[in-house]
Amino acid sequence: MNADAKALAAGFDLEKLAPEFYDNPYPTYRALRENEPVKRLRNGTVFLTRYDDLVTTYKNTKSFSSDKKREFAPKYGDTPLYEHHTTSLVFNDPPAHTRVRRLIMGALSPRAIAGMEGDLIKLVESLLDAIAAKGTCELIEDFAASIPIEVIGNLLDVPHDERAPLRDWSLAILGALEPVVSPDAAARGNKAVQDFLAYLETLVARRRQKPGNAERDVLTRLIQGEENGERLTEKELLHNCIFLLNAGHETTTNLIGNGLVALDRNPDQKQRLIDHPDLIKTAVEEMLRYESSNQLGNRMTTEKVELGGVMLEAGTSVTLCIGAANRDPAQFPDPERFDIARTPNRHLAFATGAHQCAGMALARLEGAIAISRFLARFPNYAVSGAPVRGGRVRFRGFLSVPCALG
Repeated sequence: MNADAKALAAGFDLEKLAPEFYDNPYPTYRALRENEPVKRLRNGTVFLTRYDDLVTTYKNTKSFSSDKKREFAPKYGDTPLYEHHTTSLVFNDPPAHTRVRRLIMGALSPRAIAGMEGDLIKLVESLLDAIAAKGTCELIEDFAASIPIEVIGNLLDVPHDERAPLRDWSLAILGALEPVVSPDAAARGNKAVQDFLAYLETLVARRRQKPGNAERDVLTRLIQGEENGERLTEKELLHNCIFLLNAGHETTTNLIGNGLVALDRNPDQKQRLIDHPDLIKTAVEEMLRYESSNQLGNRMTTEKVELGGVMLEAGTSVTLCIGAANRDPAQFPDPERFDIARTPNRHLAFATGAHQCAGMALARLEGAIAISRFLARFPNYAVSGAPVRGGRVRFRGFLSVPCALG
């Protein structure tokens, strides 16, 4: 087995993955963690799988840059995808990152998120009513994917009859972040950015003319800026609205879908949560750890730096494997076990340091309400056919999950 693990680690290539990897990447991640935790890939990049190495990288913003201009220029060329991904919050360093994050965090304050809970409960209950009336459930389309689109739509106050394209735009833009991007995927991503920008220009123009309540409407808050006069440029405003939808959409869909499937596959933990609904908060944290919605992050070294006993030259592209770090036995006892009461649980599903997810409190709230209320309404639910994975490396979730309600 050890020889097999060494061979698996030695042959790992992020750009040439076997089909079975998409179903279950964790044996590969374990082999890498144990044998080549700082793995040099054929394309010159480095792939990290240990928890401590990821934390070091996240927190050392001086040596490990989030600015993606150098990395994305050859990947995307002079395209809408390049402009979008190099303008959005997540792919920038301070001071640009600090300024944009402060404005977004102001719009996602604890008070603002607490004010969303009532509407979120109504949304989830209406979806559950529709599922009950139908008598069957496709877990992703009927439930998991419907929640974050509506939540972000409400945050930006997008009219309900204008929300239909949002999910497809988001999937196309995020799909172009995969390690390998086909020409068709790049074309879909570029068209989605163009269409999304065109829509947002009209939405922003309408909102400037008729501002909303800045306490609840994030778009109005971002347009108006801070009291000290700090505002986003028009380009920053538009691209960070796209970022808000994308950041809060697929990852939260995956959290809900992955979480409900994990409960189905671990019936003892499912029954435990039914018997002890007060465990929902630690259960959500375990779902985030066990099947991280976002599996990969990226940085680039700005100087020569040692990491995990390996010297990296300046200009080295580094991939942070969140999915591997979240199953590192050095941090998590018995990491392959799904334990809804696991504590402590300092997972990296939301990263850590300066780039820790700005919307993590909202994602946790969505996950807790969606999963707890689904379980309360349909305690005997069961996956009734083969779930279809999304075929992504970076974003781990399901495209469809047939579900019997019991």
